[in-house]
Amino acid sequence: MKTPIYMDYHATTPVDKRVLDAMLPYFSEKFGNAASRQYSFGWIADEAVESSRAMIAKLIGAQTREVVFTSSSTESNNLAIKGIAEAWRQKGNHIITVQTEHKSVLDVCKRLEKYGFEVTYLPVDSDGVLDLQQLFDTFTPKTILVSVMTANNEIGVIQQITEIGKMCRQKNVFFHTDATQAIGYLNMNVEKMNVDLMSFNAHKIYGPKGIGALYVRNANPKVKLAMQMDGGGHERGMRSGTLNVPGIVGLAKAMELCSIEREVEVGRLSFLRDKMYTTFKSELEEVYLNGSHEQRLPHNLNLSFLHVDNNALMMSMKDVALSTGAACSTADPEPSHVLKALHLPNEQLHSAVRFSLGRFTTDEEVDYVIHRTIENVQKLRKLSPHYHKFAETTI
Repeated sequence: MKTPIYMDYHATTPVDKRVLDAMLPYFSEKFGNAASRQYSFGWIADEAVESSRAMIAKLIGAQTREVVFTSSSTESNNLAIKGIAEAWRQKGNHIITVQTEHKSVLDVCKRLEKYGFEVTYLPVDSDGVLDLQQLFDTFTPKTILVSVMTANNEIGVIQQITEIGKMCRQKNVFFHTDATQAIGYLNMNVEKMNVDLMSFNAHKIYGPKGIGALYVRNANPKVKLAMQMDGGGHERGMRSGTLNVPGIVGLAKAMELCSIEREVEVGRLSFLRDKMYTTFKSELEEVYLNGSHEQRLPHNLNLSFLHVDNNALMMSMKDVALSTGAACSTADPEPSHVLKALHLPNEQLHSAVRFSLGRFTTDEEVDYVIHRTIENVQKLRKLSPHYHKFAETTI
């Protein structure tokens, strides 16, 4: 076993060799621009794009023309939310989202507020789950969009997307979901889930960075988006820019592999995650799970080890790659906005660590991380006056 051990698969994933092999020809001998329609180089690239688009559409229960390629989930979220806001401004100016969304949704909503839009940021319960009755009561005649992520990137909590989709359909309001963390682990079918727009990317599912997609419903109801990038009119006018052909091929291959291997992989990761959790609970006191245990992605484990500073814990075991939250927020010393939304006690906020497992996580690595974590939590607690005070009160 080699160290350091990577256990931050929510941040990104290594490219699977099978994905890389599928992509490689499109960097060299098949390098054409898919928009060049006058010669075979362009035709070959275009064929790769369209066959990949068809594959992705099939895997999410969509029509081929409903898949729009972007550079990332952040761009997809921007295009979905700003695109709806601008195109449907005459109908209304109210958007509903959730306090635990990724910054690429929350910051877009904050920007729209500066232009006169009204945004409701719904709270979640202590498990991170959205109250559907509260959502129902929040709709107004001016509501044009609901945006709720399928599964949270920090605590892995899965929202009730199908029920939210039904509600939005009844209210004649568009429904967007950021499925970035879920697409590799859940069976996402946009028809069955009544989703109108869905963001996802490749690098969370063993594909390359720099490629994402947005599903945009074309009928029942047809979703009209205002373009956010002017240029050559690519992607049916919704996203201009030369298509990233190797990335698109990689995204399709990555999604295909996840679909084929999902059932076995979900079972394997759930077992390893639960093994970590039960061992920590049995070997250490004052360990708390953040987020729902039942409505949770199989590879997510967000735990607070009370009386231990989370940054000190991570620094004490540099041979293991962990995180306190979203990769985009690691420079921010403040506790995660997701954990704050759960109304956790202050000490639980500052002792939270995210373990995220993946396709290349082995049993041996899990055992090693369990051992290293227990060892270092015990060491750090010996130095903690808070822990000594706690220990004295429990004698």
